[in-house]
Amino acid sequence: MDAINPIDVRIIVEGASDVEIVSRAMQNIALGAEYHITISSIIPTTNPEIAKKAVQGADIVLIATDVDAPGRELAEKFKKCLKDQVGHVERMKFPFGHDVEYMDPSIIRKEIKNAIIRTGLTSIANIHKFRELEDQLVESRENLVELTKEKKDLEIENQNLSSLNKELSDSNEKLSDKLNIVQDDLRNAKNRHADIKNKYQFIKSKQLFERFSLSELWKESFDEELNDKEQIYFISNEFKPENIIIGQDYIAAATKEDAKEWLKIIRAVLIFYDSKIEDLKEEFTDEKFNPNLLKE
Repeated sequence: MDAINPIDVRIIVEGASDVEIVSRAMQNIALGAEYHITISSIIPTTNPEIAKKAVQGADIVLIATDVDAPGRELAEKFKKCLKDQVGHVERMKFPFGHDVEYMDPSIIRKEIKNAIIRTGLTSIANIHKFRELEDQLVESRENLVELTKEKKDLEIENQNLSSLNKELSDSNEKLSDKLNIVQDDLRNAKNRHADIKNKYQFIKSKQLFERFSLSELWKESFDEELNDKEQIYFISNEFKPENIIIGQDYIAAATKEDAKEWLKIIRAVLIFYDSKIEDLKEEFTDEKFNPNLLKE
């Protein structure tokens, strides 16, 4: 055999008499030479906890109980509690109603060998499953490597996303601040617009004057140059026409026609009273002149 250490087999029996039967049967059995197996101990117990401690390190455990109901029940109990403790657990049957003194050792030897053979056959049958499990293990390791790499990539991506999220959060905060400023500006603009609109409505409700150059309008109206603006100022100030303002070489009126109409009245006054303008001024001063005369 190529194995360095033989396969360690331990046998659990119900009592001391069974130890004697198994020991006598093993005297003429060469398990080491035939199977590279050694039966390291025979354990008489019906206590599962004692059995657990006694089989630690064993490769195979043979449970040698009677074939009666108590024996079968005890065997099942041992199999359940020891299946995860050792490599393999196999049932080994004693003949019903055996007697230590008259028990044929060959029957026990045969049952020991058969139990060992059954163990080997079961192991062979499990080789295929074992190889499948090995393949699954290899595949699982490969998957683990891939998952580990994927996990690492995801961690890096998560870090990048966290950084991006922080940048977006900072940017969002700045945009929120800007939005608040814009909203404040918009409110202020609306308030200013409302004020301007109110002022516009107020101004619109008023009668607005148009301003014209006095010299140009005189030229346009009478095709002559205006030589003496002071006379026009004087007459306008004395008569104080409604909706007419004259001064600084400008005339302001509601319309251009109104401005021209007043200039026509002034021109008529100047024509009729040109020779007596100084007297006219005195009359204005003495409040003897009636302005309504020009309207007759």
